[in-house]
Amino acid sequence: MSLEILAVDDSRTMREMIRLALEPVGFTVHTADDGIHGVEILENLSPDAIITDINMPRMDGFGFIDAVRQKNSYRATPILVLTTEAAPELKMRARQAGATGWIVKPFEPTKLIKALQMVAG
Repeated sequence: MSLEILAVDDSRTMREMIRLALEPVGFTVHTADDGIHGVEILENLSPDAIITDINMPRMDGFGFIDAVRQKNSYRATPILVLTTEAAPELKMRARQAGATGWIVKPFEPTKLIKALQMVAG
């Protein structure tokens, strides 16, 4: 199963780690370095799932999730939050914004793959 993923994270290292975890198992990974860049990239993409960080410059993950959910074509696209944050109130805020799931960094590649297959497969 080849899924198309958009990974939004201001850390180049984290974007590469996501790519290295997903591409060998057949995912196509597109990356953006913050929320604004992510919204721009979405203009030409229809990913099966989106992964986003919360703490980013210019537009954080909450703003990005809001922006994605405002577009009709992405209302149902699964969004996984991948962040160092673990506070319950942030998880609730992300869910209210429209996030599908929450994974705390550092992530285990197999867990990320399973989560993406569950929400997007």
